[in-house]
Amino acid sequence: MDEKIIIKKLSKVGIFGNIILAAFKLFAGILGKSGAMISDAVHSLSDVFATVVAYIGVRMAQQKEDEKHPYGHERIECVASLILALILAVTGAGIGYAGIKKLFFNRSDIAIPTLLPLIAAVVSIVIKEAMFWYTMYYAKALDSAAFKADAWHHRADAISSVGAFIGIGMAKLGFPIMDPIAEILICALILKVAYDIFTDALNKMLDTSCGAAFENQIRDFVIKQPGVEQIDLLLTRQFGNKIYIDLEIAVKRDISLLDAHSIAENVHGNVEKEFPNVKHVMIHVNPADE
Repeated sequence: MDEKIIIKKLSKVGIFGNIILAAFKLFAGILGKSGAMISDAVHSLSDVFATVVAYIGVRMAQQKEDEKHPYGHERIECVASLILALILAVTGAGIGYAGIKKLFFNRSDIAIPTLLPLIAAVVSIVIKEAMFWYTMYYAKALDSAAFKADAWHHRADAISSVGAFIGIGMAKLGFPIMDPIAEILICALILKVAYDIFTDALNKMLDTSCGAAFENQIRDFVIKQPGVEQIDLLLTRQFGNKIYIDLEIAVKRDISLLDAHSIAENVHGNVEKEFPNVKHVMIHVNPADE
């Protein structure tokens, strides 16, 4: 399927699905007297903005290289992910503040919720978990950090609905204090997801190494290429959802420049073919030790 079609499908599902779900949960929360469900509705509404940001970020990241950006625009996805993390963090903090305010300062505002918010929580859990798997499936196909972050927004919403379900259920059993406690737990879960998305995006913006495991895979692959005697240097760095490699290989010292160039070209092409996330390999050729 064409990438642009996938991006549009994911965006439509995320935007319209969350608008409908947020409206339903807000209605259930207000009518059913549940602060936890109202908080959950706000979280779903924040997912609408998250999907819009993910869509814009992915489309901009797909732009071709130009004179001002010779290495491409992949890092725009990281910027989008940072914005998504910020949206989540602000949403989570707002929910936590509302719960703490009720729990410690306005206990008289705590009411026993009706059955409607409990039903809404179950519906939300099922729908948001389905949206998580749907979005994550296509995010992996696109290798899109922004849409992966958007998928985790859906999962965070599903988890917050589980918290809302437990809090509302306990409140109906005679423990109304559990409703604001559920809001605080929802806040903690949302902030954890926001932190994970933020650190992942930041790592990809700071030329962070791809790690020893990935570099060992590259090393094992390169050393098997015809003409490569040894590897003198191997450095990797993340550039958005792409990878750049700096590589120094050693070849027999008595071969011609043409043959050495041919070996380097072969290594370059095979690495990029074997590892699709590798955007470019910069290779330097050294004479092997006698």
